[in-house]
Order: sequence, then structure tokens, then C-alpha cells
Amino acid sequence: MSNEDITLTAGDAEVTVAPGNGGRVSGLRVGGAQLLRQGDRFGCFPMVPWCGRVRDGRFRDGAVVQQMPLNSPPHAIHGTVRDGAWRIARATTDEAVITYDLVDPWPYPGRVTQVVSLTEDALTLTMAVETYDSSFPAQIGWHPWFNRNLGAEDVLLDFAPAWQEERGEDHLPTGKRIDPAPGPWDDCFGMPGGVDVTLTWPGQLQLTVSSREEWVVVYDEQEAAVCVEPQTGPPDGLNSLPRLVTPLEPLEATTTWAWRRLSAV
Repeated sequence: MSNEDITLTAGDAEVTVAPGNGGRVSGLRVGGAQLLRQGDRFGCFPMVPWCGRVRDGRFRDGAVVQQMPLNSPPHAIHGTVRDGAWRIARATTDEAVITYDLVDPWPYPGRVTQVVSLTEDALTLTMAVETYDSSFPAQIGWHPWFNRNLGAEDVLLDFAPAWQEERGEDHLPTGKRIDPAPGPWDDCFGMPGGVDVTLTWPGQLQLTVSSREEWVVVYDEQEAAVCVEPQTGPPDGLNSLPRLVTPLEPLEATTTWAWRRLSAV
């Protein structure tokens, strides 16, 4: 199938998936209100095979040190799949399945599958990384850019993390866990019971980002949008907390965004 944009609908919710632009969800409308920042770099893109920054673009796999391109010097950031074109495996009215075969600069063969499922009041994103060859470390995450303002008051964030990863001057975790500090944030938080972050546009809409994963990066330093990024490990996790993809055990993760109206949007 081609990699043309896919439109999913359920009730008055509409999702646009852009396989040709990094497999991202490029739009989410609820009752006509666009919740995601628009633009080729925005929407919600998948972070695979790593999330956030990798220090100096290097990670170790056993005795081998792998070097990734420094696309956010001096680090590598957000994986490689957001830069490629995905293939459409299946698409219906309310669900799309897209795939991406890992290629250079990632040094290991593998396949990423993303399932985008829409209901009248929720969007569920599921990803899996598989290999049929050599095992390798990897991470999965999502990087949504939620519009800060839907035409009335700015969005409010509510979450109760168990800890915050102390951030060094290089924007990477130092390895020390600290008590959660007030924003603005470009920080990683731990939620051992699973990611649970609520965004409220007062008088308009409330949306909860949830995942069984325990890591979430919150970024709200830009005027136009805020990011709530569930992921399978912290930034630089290929070095500090690698998850191994093997021929027998893929790496899988899911996030759900569930919403309810506070009034007519």
C-alpha cells in the first residue's frame, strides 16, 4: 500500500496518520478542535529505537561501541524512524497499522510496527520492535506536541511522579533521583504505577495520557505547545537502562489518550 496520509474517524474525533512523514500522528481533532501542534516536525512522532538524547551519540552493545549521527549536537536525539517513510500494512475507518524496517544509521536489522486505534473518546498507540537476526538494545516512546491553547485558557498539567531524574547541564540525567520540582520542564519523571498525566484546557476538554510504562518526559518550555512523552526508559537509556530486543522477545509499549468534554469544544 502507498504511504499517503490516513484519516481515521470515530464519532466526532478525527485522527490523521502520516506514514510518509516518520509514521507520526499529524493531527487529532475532537469536536473540530485541533489538539496537536501542526507542522511537519510536530504532531506526535514515534521515538524508536531510542528516546530523548543519547550522550555523544554513543552506546555500548556488549564490547561494541555504536555511534549514531549527532542530530542534536553534541548528542543524538529521538531515534531514527521519525526521519523515514513507513509503509501502510492495513487501514480501516478507525484503525491503521504501519511498519518501518530499521536501516542505516541504525546498525541492526529489525522491524517497527505501530497500531493507531481510535474510538469516540480515546486514541491508543501501540508499538513493537522485532528482530529476526541479532539482538540489540532499544527504546520505544512517543513525542506528542499538544497545543497549549485551544482558543480560551492555556492548558494545565496535573501528574504525581514518584521522582524526577536530576538533569545535568548537558540535558541528560545525572543518575540521581530528586523530588519533583516545579516547572517549566524539560525533564524525565518516574511513575512506577504507570504514566498518568492529565491535561486540562479549562472549560473545554480534559485529556489523560496513560501507559503501563513508568517513564515520562514533560517538556513545556515552548510557548505554542506542551509535550508529554511516555517511554520505556529515561533519556540516554540505551546506556543506563537498555531493553533488549531478541528474536524471541520483541519490545512492546502502548499509550492511550482518553478525553472528555468540559463543555462544547
